[in-house]
Amino acid sequence: MIIINVKEGESIERALKRYKRKHRNVQTMNNIRERKQFTKKSVKRRREIQKAAYIQKLRDQENI
Repeated sequence: MIIINVKEGESIERALKRYKRKHRNVQTMNNIRERKQFTKKSVKRRREIQKAAYIQKLRDQENI
């Protein structure tokens, strides 16, 4: 559970902004979406490898 303490003199908009940032960092929605259906370990591993290859390709293009 995410708890946000509103400081004295702080606006609600600012507190909401802090809440949204914490919520995004915790990645609760991503975990919920991921757990909606079962994915095999081999499929997860294949996605990780593809993601790593994509990131490496982007980094290689930066260095050129």
